Order: sequence, then C-alpha cells, then structure tokens
Amino acid sequence: MLKSLPLLFAGIALVLVSAAVFAPRSDGQQTPSAQTPAPVAAPAAAAPATYPKNPVKPTPESQAKAKNLYQIDCAMCHGDNGNGKSDLATSMSLTLNDWTDPKALGGEPDGAIFNMIRNGKDKMPPEDPARAKDDDIWNLVIYIRSFSKSAAAAASTAAK
Repeated sequence: MLKSLPLLFAGIALVLVSAAVFAPRSDGQQTPSAQTPAPVAAPAAAAPATYPKNPVKPTPESQAKAKNLYQIDCAMCHGDNGNGKSDLATSMSLTLNDWTDPKALGGEPDGAIFNMIRNGKDKMPPEDPARAKDDDIWNLVIYIRSFSKSAAAAASTAAK
C-alpha cells in the first residue's frame, strides 16, 4: 500500500497541472498554450503559363466512353446537351455556361478544362482518378467541345 502511494500522488499532481494549464483564465482569455494559432494563408496556386495540349486522338469507342462518363457524372448539372440548364443546377441556384454556344469554351484551352474536371471548381467536385483515368478526361474534353459543333451543325441545317 505504501509503495503505490507516491504513484497516486504523481497521478493527482498530473491531473491538477493539466487542469491548470487548460483551464480558462479568470479574465476570459485563453492561456498561451491553449490558444489556437492564427491561420496561415495558403500560397496562391501559380497559374500555368501554358496548359498541356490534349494528347489523345478520339476514336468512336473513346467518345462512347466519354459520353457515358458525361451522362453519369456531368449531365445532372450541365444538362444532357451541355446547355447548363438542368433541374439540379436550377435548384442549387447555379449559373452554368452553355457549352452549345461556341463562345462558351472558345477561350479555354483543353488543359484548363481538363484541370477543372480533374480538380473540381467551386461547387463542382473533382473527378475521382479511380473512376476516370487521364485519357478518359481528355476524351471527355473532346466530347464537351462537340456540344457547340453539334449545335452549330443543327443551326446551319435548320437555316437551309
């Protein structure tokens, strides 16, 4: 019994010291050891001077796969035809680009679109690398760009 007494006192002392260190001060401020450090601003991501060019050559199979990927992961917000008008986008108060308009992506290099898809942007989640490999996303970029070509072809056919 006497041998465990010093161990008991050491445990009690440890509890008291811990309580004193982490207890709020009487003036309402935290003790220095319990203060939360000020957040450090993350360095701004450097914008690439040039984006990589699309390295894939589309095939009917790769574009069929890109269409399927688009229907599963993108169409719910961007619309089946890429016009940015979907029930989900409306309910989330999102204003999305109309990719059927050639001007919508005209100034965006393929690499920038690839980065938006891979990494996400604003409320758009990133594409999971386990679900879509880089070549799948490059083909998706080609598929998305086809929306404006399809709309232009339909407009020229309707004008005749």
